[in-house]
Amino acid sequence: MSRRPRKKWEQLELPARTWGGRRKRAGRPRKSGAGVPHVRRHAIDRHKVAHVTVRLLPVVKSLRNGRCFRVVRRCFAAGRERFGFRLIHFSLQGQHLHLVCEADDRRALARGMQGLSIRLARQLNGHLGRSGKLLGDRYHSRVLRTPTEVKNVLAYVLCNYRRHAFERGVKVDRGWIDPYSSGPQFEGWCDLVRPAHVHARGPSCTATPASWLLREGWLRRGRISVATVPARE
Repeated sequence: MSRRPRKKWEQLELPARTWGGRRKRAGRPRKSGAGVPHVRRHAIDRHKVAHVTVRLLPVVKSLRNGRCFRVVRRCFAAGRERFGFRLIHFSLQGQHLHLVCEADDRRALARGMQGLSIRLARQLNGHLGRSGKLLGDRYHSRVLRTPTEVKNVLAYVLCNYRRHAFERGVKVDRGWIDPYSSGPQFEGWCDLVRPAHVHARGPSCTATPASWLLREGWLRRGRISVATVPARE
């Protein structure tokens, strides 16, 4: 009896995987108009300072009016020092806020900003008689580590309106201090005619700095002029 020829085995190709690994357009879809990407934030500790920017949706025409400012001040007073987070300085612009903060760690900054953002959204929505989302997609934060960085950010935040006015061609008096900021309580001006507290509108709604950088470190680079027109960051 003749044997049947043995079948020749062939190596089959397995289909390529279609999951896992890095691929084009993978991950959470990018929203139209999304601002700050969802990446891990820089580490912070009690020795460093954070410059935080919070943007509002265009449903708010401007924060720079008495009623909105009073609402924001109440939110700041309630959330200025919680969970290892401290709000030290601020300025309100048309549809965004600049904050100078301290935090014991990355989690403290996140929790403090979360609580502050919730207060702002609820209180401002109540004031405007609306509901729904009010703040932008995500706040932007930058960690400051040196006296020079801190001084530059203090000038940028407290004199921010001067930069916007300069870009629009609006003249601002040399000795003017932005009333929609913590500038009236700031004691680091070098050329005030009157004491800072004379310019203040109501009691302070910020915390006392605990870091060396904000207490005295930045002063090693010199005090700040009230007439500073900061450059873009």
